[in-house]
Amino acid sequence: MAAPHLSAGHEITVRRGQFWVPGERVTTAGGTVQRAPMFVQWEAPPEVSHPHPLVLVHGGGGQGTDWTGTPDGRPGWATRFVEAGFAVYVVDRCGHGRSPYHPDVVGPMGPPFPYEAAEALFAGNTEWDADQLVAPMGPLPADLAESQRMDADRLGRLLDVIGSAVLVTHSAGGPVGWLAADARPRLVTAIAAIEPIGPAFADFPGLGALTWGLTSAEITYDPPARTPEDAVGRKIPALAGKPVAVVSGGASPFTGFAPQVVEFLTTAGARAEHLHLPDHGITGNGHGLIFETDSDETVKPVIDWILTHDKEIP
Repeated sequence: MAAPHLSAGHEITVRRGQFWVPGERVTTAGGTVQRAPMFVQWEAPPEVSHPHPLVLVHGGGGQGTDWTGTPDGRPGWATRFVEAGFAVYVVDRCGHGRSPYHPDVVGPMGPPFPYEAAEALFAGNTEWDADQLVAPMGPLPADLAESQRMDADRLGRLLDVIGSAVLVTHSAGGPVGWLAADARPRLVTAIAAIEPIGPAFADFPGLGALTWGLTSAEITYDPPARTPEDAVGRKIPALAGKPVAVVSGGASPFTGFAPQVVEFLTTAGARAEHLHLPDHGITGNGHGLIFETDSDETVKPVIDWILTHDKEIP
């Protein structure tokens, strides 16, 4: 592997910064501490050419570096979005990456992420070192619903700071996008959900269940759903008319249920569509299409979709 600073592909001049969305203050035996802050890293080109920034939300077990680089050392989707003229905000979800986790404050951890799961889940157009893939992956909070609730709360407060934005989510970050739109419907202009978990009401052994449809945490339905069973077939007001792309790779285990996710979102009121990469001439991609060896190609249909659908807030 060549020294990273000697490799090409990093030539763009950007403005960048970082900050945290604070968590709640809680009292412990050792004093007052902060619960589950969210780290935010941002980059923007010298001249932003699009009206709304992008907020990139990583998947389960990952962190914001899923977007900033690839396991084989190339620039990630975040860089390609900036090159396309977008301001980009990359978050580390609560308890992941640079967002601190202490189980006494945040809650118990789930199991660690094993190599076997990574190899099964992320097979596709890959030539990377498995060590580089697995190194940034950590445990999720054991309480999946509370994890999503915290993430959506922090994302909502991030949107309060930066204004209207497009959410780009991946995998287990998908529910956080739906919940953030529920929390701030006027500040989410569109959602590009990359390989989101599903289908609705699915149960994932060792991870948790999508109790409320496409989320584990409760989301607002109309008419109101008093129980998860009531949610079937009802509208989600926050998604009414919202442009949503469900993006899938041709070799991903998630591809089979992607149309069901689109159907659920459409029934809920979203302007949802299935953006299947083979339909755009890009084949062989698995669940980790955001950092596979052809990631510079997989991002292009997503950029085109955002440019077409990020218009006025519905």
